Amino acid sequence: MRSLYVPNLKEGLFNLSEDESHHAVKVLRAKVGYSYTLMNGIGGSAEGEILEITKSSCLLKVGEISVEDRPLFGLTMIVAPTKKTERFEWFLEKATEIGVDRIYPVFTSRSEFKVEKFERWNKILISAMKQSKRKWLPELMATDELENTIAHVRSDVSPHFFIAHCLDPIQENEKAHLLNKLSKNQSAVIAIGPEGDFTLEEVKMMLSHNGSEVTLGDMRLRTETAALTAVTFYNAVQVKG
Repeated sequence: MRSLYVPNLKEGLFNLSEDESHHAVKVLRAKVGYSYTLMNGIGGSAEGEILEITKSSCLLKVGEISVEDRPLFGLTMIVAPTKKTERFEWFLEKATEIGVDRIYPVFTSRSEFKVEKFERWNKILISAMKQSKRKWLPELMATDELENTIAHVRSDVSPHFFIAHCLDPIQENEKAHLLNKLSKNQSAVIAIGPEGDFTLEEVKMMLSHNGSEVTLGDMRLRTETAALTAVTFYNAVQVKG
Protein backbone atom coordinates (compact mmCIF):
# COMPACT_ATOMS: atom_id res chain seq x y z
CA MET A 1 0.00 0.00 0.00
CA ARG A 2 1.39 3.44 -0.97
CA SER A 3 2.01 6.03 1.75
CA LEU A 4 1.02 9.66 2.33
CA TYR A 5 2.45 12.14 4.85
CA VAL A 6 -0.16 13.63 7.18
CA PRO A 7 1.55 15.48 10.07
CA ASN A 8 -1.75 16.32 11.82
CA LEU A 9 -3.20 12.83 11.43
CA LYS A 10 -6.49 12.10 13.21
CA GLU A 11 -9.24 9.50 12.96
CA GLY A 12 -12.50 10.12 11.11
CA LEU A 13 -13.04 12.38 8.11
CA PHE A 14 -9.95 14.31 7.13
CA ASN A 15 -8.84 16.62 4.30
CA LEU A 16 -5.33 16.18 2.93
CA SER A 17 -3.19 19.28 2.50
CA GLU A 18 -3.06 20.76 -0.98
CA ASP A 19 0.52 19.57 -1.55
CA GLU A 20 -0.14 16.00 -0.45
CA SER A 21 -3.45 15.94 -2.36
CA HIS A 22 -1.55 16.97 -5.48
CA HIS A 23 0.97 14.19 -4.84
CA ALA A 24 -1.80 11.63 -4.34
CA VAL A 25 -3.74 12.57 -7.47
CA LYS A 26 -0.99 13.57 -9.91
CA VAL A 27 1.81 11.20 -8.85
CA LEU A 28 0.04 8.22 -7.27
CA ARG A 29 -3.00 8.52 -9.58
CA ALA A 30 -5.37 8.30 -6.63
CA LYS A 31 -9.07 7.75 -7.25
CA VAL A 32 -12.14 7.60 -5.04
CA GLY A 33 -12.12 4.30 -3.18
CA TYR A 34 -8.33 3.94 -3.14
CA SER A 35 -6.69 3.33 0.25
CA TYR A 36 -3.31 4.52 1.49
CA THR A 37 -1.11 4.24 4.56
CA LEU A 38 -1.11 7.63 6.30
CA MET A 39 1.93 8.56 8.41
CA ASN A 40 2.47 11.58 10.66
CA GLY A 41 6.25 11.23 11.00
CA ILE A 42 6.12 10.86 14.79
CA GLY A 43 5.25 7.19 15.01
CA GLY A 44 1.56 7.33 14.08
CA SER A 45 0.03 5.56 11.09
CA ALA A 46 -3.42 4.61 9.88
CA GLU A 47 -5.23 3.42 6.78
CA GLY A 48 -7.16 6.08 4.90
CA GLU A 49 -9.72 5.64 2.12
CA ILE A 50 -10.33 8.45 -0.37
CA LEU A 51 -13.99 9.48 -0.35
CA GLU A 52 -13.85 12.60 -2.51
CA ILE A 53 -11.37 14.41 -4.75
CA THR A 54 -11.61 18.14 -5.48
CA LYS A 55 -9.28 20.51 -7.30
CA SER A 56 -7.25 21.30 -4.18
CA SER A 57 -7.97 18.57 -1.66
CA CYS A 58 -8.79 14.92 -1.01
CA LEU A 59 -11.32 13.89 1.63
CA LEU A 60 -10.37 10.69 3.42
CA LYS A 61 -11.94 8.38 5.94
CA VAL A 62 -9.16 7.63 8.42
CA GLY A 63 -9.22 4.43 10.44
CA GLU A 64 -7.73 3.65 13.84
CA ILE A 65 -4.31 5.17 14.41
CA SER A 66 -1.53 2.87 15.59
CA VAL A 67 1.54 4.33 17.25
CA GLU A 68 5.08 3.02 17.10
CA ASP A 69 7.21 4.21 20.02
CA ARG A 70 10.28 6.24 19.21
CA PRO A 71 13.38 4.04 19.41
CA LEU A 72 15.23 4.39 22.70
CA PHE A 73 18.54 4.73 20.87
CA GLY A 74 19.33 6.65 17.72
CA LEU A 75 21.96 8.06 15.43
CA THR A 76 22.78 11.74 15.00
CA MET A 77 24.78 12.68 11.91
CA ILE A 78 26.80 15.90 11.60
CA VAL A 79 27.62 16.34 7.92
CA ALA A 80 29.04 19.16 5.80
CA PRO A 81 26.86 19.52 2.66
CA THR A 82 28.72 18.88 -0.58
CA LYS A 83 29.47 21.42 -3.30
CA LYS A 84 27.27 19.45 -5.68
CA THR A 85 24.06 19.55 -3.67
CA GLU A 86 22.57 16.49 -5.37
CA ARG A 87 25.19 14.36 -3.64
CA PHE A 88 24.16 15.61 -0.22
CA GLU A 89 20.51 15.11 -1.16
CA TRP A 90 21.33 11.53 -2.14
CA PHE A 91 22.76 11.03 1.34
CA LEU A 92 19.63 12.48 2.96
CA GLU A 93 17.41 10.10 1.02
CA LYS A 94 19.44 6.96 1.63
CA ALA A 95 20.18 7.73 5.29
CA THR A 96 16.45 8.09 5.93
CA GLU A 97 15.78 4.75 4.27
CA ILE A 98 18.48 2.97 6.27
CA GLY A 99 17.80 4.74 9.57
CA VAL A 100 18.92 8.01 11.13
CA ASP A 101 17.38 9.97 13.99
CA ARG A 102 18.73 13.49 13.47
CA ILE A 103 20.82 15.31 10.85
CA TYR A 104 22.86 18.48 11.42
CA PRO A 105 24.17 20.07 8.20
CA VAL A 106 27.21 22.17 9.10
CA PHE A 107 29.48 24.80 7.59
CA THR A 108 33.19 24.15 8.13
CA SER A 109 36.38 26.03 7.28
CA ARG A 110 36.70 24.09 4.03
CA SER A 111 33.03 24.00 3.08
CA GLU A 112 32.46 24.98 -0.54
CA PHE A 113 28.68 24.96 -0.16
CA LYS A 114 27.35 27.79 1.99
CA VAL A 115 23.64 27.77 1.16
CA GLU A 116 20.87 26.19 3.20
CA LYS A 117 17.99 24.46 1.42
CA PHE A 118 16.02 23.42 4.49
CA GLU A 119 12.59 23.17 2.87
CA ARG A 120 13.83 21.16 -0.10
CA TRP A 121 15.95 18.89 2.09
CA ASN A 122 13.08 18.23 4.48
CA LYS A 123 10.85 17.25 1.54
CA ILE A 124 13.48 14.71 0.54
CA LEU A 125 13.37 13.22 4.05
CA ILE A 126 9.56 13.03 3.91
CA SER A 127 9.62 11.33 0.52
CA ALA A 128 12.21 8.79 1.69
CA MET A 129 10.23 8.12 4.89
CA LYS A 130 7.11 7.37 2.86
CA GLN A 131 8.99 5.18 0.41
CA SER A 132 10.70 3.14 3.13
CA LYS A 133 7.60 3.09 5.38
CA ARG A 134 9.58 4.28 8.37
CA LYS A 135 7.25 5.66 11.04
CA TRP A 136 9.60 8.35 12.36
CA LEU A 137 10.74 11.26 10.22
CA PRO A 138 14.39 12.18 10.85
CA GLU A 139 14.78 15.57 12.47
CA LEU A 140 16.57 17.97 10.13
CA MET A 141 18.28 20.77 12.02
CA ALA A 142 19.01 24.26 10.72
CA THR A 143 22.46 24.57 9.14
CA ASP A 144 25.00 26.22 11.43
CA GLU A 145 28.73 26.62 11.91
CA LEU A 146 30.48 23.44 13.07
CA GLU A 147 31.57 24.82 16.44
CA ASN A 148 28.05 26.00 17.32
CA THR A 149 26.59 22.64 16.33
CA ILE A 150 29.10 20.65 18.37
CA ALA A 151 28.47 22.80 21.44
CA HIS A 152 24.72 22.27 21.07
CA VAL A 153 24.91 18.53 20.46
CA ARG A 154 27.35 17.89 23.29
CA SER A 155 25.20 19.82 25.76
CA ASP A 156 22.67 16.97 25.53
CA VAL A 157 22.86 13.76 27.54
CA SER A 158 26.14 12.31 26.33
CA PRO A 159 25.96 9.67 23.60
CA HIS A 160 29.15 8.39 22.06
CA PHE A 161 30.67 11.01 19.75
CA PHE A 162 32.87 9.90 16.85
CA ILE A 163 34.91 12.06 14.46
CA ALA A 164 35.67 10.43 11.11
CA HIS A 165 38.60 12.18 9.42
CA CYS A 166 41.62 11.41 7.22
CA LEU A 167 44.28 13.32 9.17
CA ASP A 168 46.94 11.60 11.22
CA PRO A 169 45.55 10.56 14.62
CA ILE A 170 45.97 13.04 17.45
CA GLN A 171 44.95 11.05 20.53
CA GLU A 172 46.41 7.59 19.80
CA ASN A 173 49.00 5.97 17.54
CA GLU A 174 46.21 4.90 15.19
CA LYS A 175 42.49 5.52 14.81
CA ALA A 176 40.05 2.74 15.68
CA HIS A 177 37.64 1.54 13.02
CA LEU A 178 34.14 2.92 13.60
CA LEU A 179 32.64 -0.58 13.51
CA ASN A 180 34.78 -1.55 16.49
CA LYS A 181 33.64 1.47 18.52
CA LEU A 182 29.88 1.29 17.98
CA SER A 183 27.72 -0.62 20.44
CA LYS A 184 24.28 -2.15 20.20
CA ASN A 185 21.50 -0.34 22.08
CA GLN A 186 23.53 2.82 22.39
CA SER A 187 23.01 6.22 20.77
CA ALA A 188 25.83 7.78 18.77
CA VAL A 189 26.86 11.06 17.15
CA ILE A 190 29.09 10.83 14.07
CA ALA A 191 30.75 13.83 12.39
CA ILE A 192 31.72 13.73 8.71
CA GLY A 193 33.72 16.58 7.18
CA PRO A 194 33.61 18.34 3.81
CA GLU A 195 35.38 17.21 0.64
CA GLY A 196 38.63 18.76 1.89
CA ASP A 197 38.18 17.12 5.32
CA PHE A 198 38.13 18.82 8.70
CA THR A 199 41.05 21.07 9.57
CA LEU A 200 43.38 20.09 12.38
CA GLU A 201 41.90 22.89 14.51
CA GLU A 202 38.38 21.57 13.94
CA VAL A 203 39.37 18.05 14.94
CA LYS A 204 41.03 19.36 18.10
CA MET A 205 37.92 21.41 18.90
CA MET A 206 35.72 18.31 18.61
CA LEU A 207 38.15 16.26 20.69
CA SER A 208 37.80 18.90 23.41
CA HIS A 209 34.10 17.98 23.47
CA ASN A 210 34.98 14.36 24.30
CA GLY A 211 34.96 13.14 20.72
CA SER A 212 36.83 10.03 19.61
CA GLU A 213 38.77 9.76 16.35
CA VAL A 214 37.72 6.93 14.04
CA THR A 215 38.39 5.64 10.55
CA LEU A 216 35.88 4.19 8.09
CA GLY A 217 38.50 2.04 6.37
CA ASP A 218 41.51 2.31 4.08
CA MET A 219 39.78 3.98 1.13
CA ARG A 220 39.34 7.75 0.84
CA LEU A 221 35.58 8.27 0.46
CA ARG A 222 33.52 11.17 -0.80
CA THR A 223 31.66 13.06 1.91
CA GLU A 224 28.27 11.59 1.05
CA THR A 225 29.69 8.07 0.73
CA ALA A 226 31.48 8.35 4.06
CA ALA A 227 28.34 9.64 5.75
CA LEU A 228 26.17 6.85 4.38
CA THR A 229 28.82 4.27 5.28
CA ALA A 230 28.69 5.50 8.88
CA VAL A 231 24.88 5.26 8.88
CA THR A 232 25.09 1.72 7.52
CA PHE A 233 27.67 0.67 10.12
CA TYR A 234 25.53 2.03 12.96
CA ASN A 235 22.38 0.24 11.82
CA ALA A 236 24.24 -3.01 11.15
CA VAL A 237 25.48 -3.01 14.74
CA GLN A 238 21.96 -2.41 16.06
CA VAL A 239 20.47 -5.46 14.32
CA LYS A 240 23.27 -7.97 14.83
CA GLY A 241 22.67 -10.77 17.29
